[in-house]
Amino acid sequence: MDAIVWKSHQLDLLDQRQLPFSTTYLTCTTADSVAQAIRDMVVRGAPAIGVSAMYGLVLAIQNDPSRSSFERACQVLAAARPTAVNLFDAIQHMTSALQDWDWSQNPSERAEAIARAYHQDDLHKNYALAKWGAGFLPGIRRVLTHCNTGSLATSGFGTALGIVRQLHREKRLDQVFADETRPYLQGARLTQWECQQEKIPCTLVTDGMGGYLMSEGMVDCVIVGADRIAANGDTANKVGTFMLAMAANYHGIPFIVAAPSTTLDRATPSGAGIPIEQRPSSEITSVFGHPIVPADSAVFNPAFDITPGELVTAIVTEDGVFQPPYAFGK
Repeated sequence: MDAIVWKSHQLDLLDQRQLPFSTTYLTCTTADSVAQAIRDMVVRGAPAIGVSAMYGLVLAIQNDPSRSSFERACQVLAAARPTAVNLFDAIQHMTSALQDWDWSQNPSERAEAIARAYHQDDLHKNYALAKWGAGFLPGIRRVLTHCNTGSLATSGFGTALGIVRQLHREKRLDQVFADETRPYLQGARLTQWECQQEKIPCTLVTDGMGGYLMSEGMVDCVIVGADRIAANGDTANKVGTFMLAMAANYHGIPFIVAAPSTTLDRATPSGAGIPIEQRPSSEITSVFGHPIVPADSAVFNPAFDITPGELVTAIVTEDGVFQPPYAFGK
């Protein structure tokens, strides 16, 4: 099922807040509504956020084909979520493509063509990195993954889950274990659902079980996605990833980060420069609107953590497999 559907003058986004219980689409007709959808996690996953932002810029130009309207839309979309660098890559890509445009001539058709190409390019990147990642892992594999990194988070195939899909197609996947991914439950609600659609053998586990699975020999690699990768390989991904990397390092298990090159932040030297989004406390204090903690509990809810590059066995993009020491800034 496509999470992002462009229909000439509207963007339909699969409302991932409703999965797996219902499959409904939210229609966006303005850049503001796209930004709100990104902020509210109707659409999520760094590549999918970038593609959605592209179409948000198209909608802004269609509604008001002026440079000032476009620049305002860039600002609104950039503020939606701070960590996913694909969002800023998309805005920069469109800005550069229209830099020399004569704004007295309506650029909407040009902008739409740019967005469609960006959308397709992300899908091609998914397929390529999935093949590189599967090729890096010989034999039959038992994979542990975190969050959701499949078609819902991208243009249609996936990053970390794309590698899992590729292993499954090659009949080299014995089992994938999906962390539930508190507090938003992307693993439980989304990864489990995606795997069921393709009959990929998937077992749901809690976030704290990763070390136990490794100690019992139940998994032999960890594959995760990324929202931003610094020049030295430090990686921002869904909170809880850092603990998995430490456990994998202790047990001598490959820890793989899979992401398109648009997730590389070559201008940021290390993870210390990556902004970490703070999410609403309600995501922790309630589940589907039902309170689960005492009232007035203090809450700290960072959406991401930073995994040091030295704990990452390999970073896989559409351009191949990279191993330490990482130097993406050069």
